Amino acid sequence: MTGVSTVMNEQSGQPETTSQKKPKPLVMRLLPLAVVGAGIAAFFIFDLDRFLSFEALKDNRDFLKTWTAENTALAAIIFMLVYCIMVALSLPGAVWATLAGGFIFGTWVGGLYVVIGATLGATAIFLIARYALADFFKEKAGKAISKMEDGFNENALSYMFVLRLVPLFPFWLVNLVPAFVGVRIQTYIIGTFFGIMPGSLVYASVGNGLDAVFAQGGTPDLGIILQPQVLGPILGLAALSMIPVIYKRMKRKKASSENG
Repeated sequence: MTGVSTVMNEQSGQPETTSQKKPKPLVMRLLPLAVVGAGIAAFFIFDLDRFLSFEALKDNRDFLKTWTAENTALAAIIFMLVYCIMVALSLPGAVWATLAGGFIFGTWVGGLYVVIGATLGATAIFLIARYALADFFKEKAGKAISKMEDGFNENALSYMFVLRLVPLFPFWLVNLVPAFVGVRIQTYIIGTFFGIMPGSLVYASVGNGLDAVFAQGGTPDLGIILQPQVLGPILGLAALSMIPVIYKRMKRKKASSENG
């Protein structure tokens, strides 16, 4: 006899029928953790963070530009794969990688590759957290989960947009918590893809201008995203994302007052 139970869907409120599944074997739960740990260790053991600097881009710019021009498709695939791995392993240096994307491919194409790579990486760690390492990552995330859970329960997509547009919490934390509070994978992917797009394009545009900066012997201003002309529109998008949440609360409050 198979165990079947009816539960309420966390996003739609509709009942769903689910089968009781046996816990995954310990080795299946530890394998993803081992892969993540090995990847992080390799990053630091081989000193790969040395490539994440203005000096590395400046010293290798001729090679990068020439090789990319000769191997455009392969260069794009490699870049998105590397970016995906960095995000999936929560490695430092996403800003530098985004600058490199703009430097190598240009603002729009480079920004798109960044968004695709980051979304794939975030989705990978989301799936690992949900199906293999929930207990481990819950402990890592700590009390911050409870602070974010109410927002996701109110309107998951709107809250995902806000968290991606405005860095209220660390990027790695926003990658993990939705997996613990029942956010649908489709909602997570859409919120991530479009939510990180504005910031990614801003930094890609900075990377696109690095040639001129290097020629003048300077360094770009990474604080550009905090300037009013840049931050203002991003905050505006975040505010627009909250409209469904505000509307729902107002509607619920009105209904409550009418019934009361």
